[in-house]
Amino acid sequence: MKKSTMNTMIGSALAAGAGVFVFKAFQEKNKLNVPRDIDMRNSNEVDQRESVEADVDPAEKGLTQLDSAYRDEWQANAFPQTHRELEELEKEE
Repeated sequence: MKKSTMNTMIGSALAAGAGVFVFKAFQEKNKLNVPRDIDMRNSNEVDQRESVEADVDPAEKGLTQLDSAYRDEWQANAFPQTHRELEELEKEE
C-alpha cells in the first residue's frame, strides 16, 4: 500500500475515534443530575395545594399556595384586593 493511502486510513481511524470520544463525552455531560425547579411560578404542584395559612387566616381559605404568594405580594405593594377598592382608587384619580 502506498504511504499516502496508509496515512489517509490512519487519519480517518483517528478522526472516527475522536468523534466517538466526543459523542460519549456529550452524552455524559447531558446525564448530570440537575435539581428540580423549585420556582413557585413554574410548578404545577403549587397550583393545586391549598395555602399553608388556610386554617389560620380566613382570607386564605380556598387559595392555592401560588395564589397565596401573589396575595402576599399584592399586600406588600399595597395593590387593591377587591374590585370595589380598585374602583374607589380610580374615582379618586
